[in-house]
Amino acid sequence: MPDLQLFLDGVPLAARPGQTVGAALTDSGIVSWRTTRGAGRPRGLFCGIGVCFDCLLTVDGVPNQRACLTQARDGMDLRTGADEADGPRDV
Repeated sequence: MPDLQLFLDGVPLAARPGQTVGAALTDSGIVSWRTTRGAGRPRGLFCGIGVCFDCLLTVDGVPNQRACLTQARDGMDLRTGADEADGPRDV
């Protein structure tokens, strides 16, 4: 049973201790959490090691955090950037 609970745009999802946010999202079946600005193409984990910046999201109010490098913590507030003014941007 997962020990941690994260919130993605207010929706609870489970995580295990030691997981990254990206791993927790994909374990929950979420493979895309932002889109490219111009074409609206879906983005999520790509390289998984912090090189490509495809997995950006807002973590606890801090924008442009890489999900593949961010350690999951209980109660984290994750935002996908559905609100273009506040969310992650293409790099």
